[in-house]
Amino acid sequence: MANRIYLCLAHMGGQEQRFIQEAFDTNWVVPLGPNVNGFEEDIQKFVCSLANKEEKALSAEVVALSSGTAAVHLALVACGVGYGDEVIVQSFTFCASSHPVTYVGAKPVFVDSEKDSWNIDPQLLEEAIKDRISKTGKKPKAIIPVALYGMPYQIDKIMAIAEAYDIPVIEDAAEGFGSRFSGRVLGTFGKYGILSFNGNKMITTSGGGAMICTNPEDKQKIMWYATQAREAYPYYQHEAIGYNYRLSNICAGIGRGQMLVLDEHIAHHKHLYNLYRELFATVEGIEVHGNPSEEYDSNFWLNTITIHPDIKIKGQENAYKTVVKGAVGGAAGVVRATENAHTDCEPNSNIEALRMFLDESGIEARPLWKPMHCQPVYSEAPYYLKPCQLFGKNESSVSEGLFKVGMCLPSGPCVTDEDAKYIVGKIKEAIL
Repeated sequence: MANRIYLCLAHMGGQEQRFIQEAFDTNWVVPLGPNVNGFEEDIQKFVCSLANKEEKALSAEVVALSSGTAAVHLALVACGVGYGDEVIVQSFTFCASSHPVTYVGAKPVFVDSEKDSWNIDPQLLEEAIKDRISKTGKKPKAIIPVALYGMPYQIDKIMAIAEAYDIPVIEDAAEGFGSRFSGRVLGTFGKYGILSFNGNKMITTSGGGAMICTNPEDKQKIMWYATQAREAYPYYQHEAIGYNYRLSNICAGIGRGQMLVLDEHIAHHKHLYNLYRELFATVEGIEVHGNPSEEYDSNFWLNTITIHPDIKIKGQENAYKTVVKGAVGGAAGVVRATENAHTDCEPNSNIEALRMFLDESGIEARPLWKPMHCQPVYSEAPYYLKPCQLFGKNESSVSEGLFKVGMCLPSGPCVTDEDAKYIVGKIKEAIL
């Protein structure tokens, strides 16, 4: 047993060093080069693959970028989103889905999730579009659904609504690289698709991301914006604001090595899901979140559980009694100190108690993402919620209700079957 079992860390093989060494040997230590081109080609080949070979072949173009956040930002810029515009964003997500909306001077409009996939509710999405048109006199400039923890969104219904109102869709598949809906890879349905290769994703370039475009013209536009929007002159001529967002040739070398094990990583995450489901089958009050139907094919980037509010955990009386002193859940050690252990929207005390119990056992676990409409920084943003019942209790929204009862479990390629059994064993031990 390792000293500590981490939530999710991409696993490095032996091929990455070969590509990196080639970059140094050929002096391509810049944000372009053979590794960048090769990495884009590898991603393109993967995302265009179809589970059903009888379907019409997909066409997509890929741009490697410095982060998934940069990809969201450039997608918004390319869609013409600017000051005073509104963008519909799934509320149940990480902040990288919504923060770039503010970078361009626009305002996010948050839409709640549906209970099955935990992703944006299509019915509520259309209600929000109609209401924003009624209230502002104009339609939102883009729609951003999110593949939460790798789970696909109802992209067929989302695209039908988007096409009816002529609104571009930016698919945030940062957590869903390799996830599919009806056999088709996420990120290939909308105007743009977003991928992330952060250190905790399905594969990594240490940092980095990519944009999936539907045609070569859009790819050229994104590459132009990502390289400071330089015009075709022998000197630096700029007629638009650009950004320094291209991926380095060194990081792309890591990515090329990682693409060789992508299928293996996805298979391992799915294996862990099935193992967790089996191990929790006899634990009353704990549910493992899975594919709602056969159309969904999640990569299970993070395996998640929900815990009945009535389950009591050892040490629960001490939950939220002390202020967190260090980073929890991927903050890279960077947090700003606070004097209050509570916020007005937080996980139930049994979730926090279990997190602390697992932490003391050398297991990193994490609450679900706190919905964006509950974040103080977005206190003035419009939001559209759907009341629901979870475990027999009335909740003001699906996302808030899930946030109160949910937890992420270690799911990376380095998590072994023995690790999973140890984790579930410790959870059982924690239950009173």
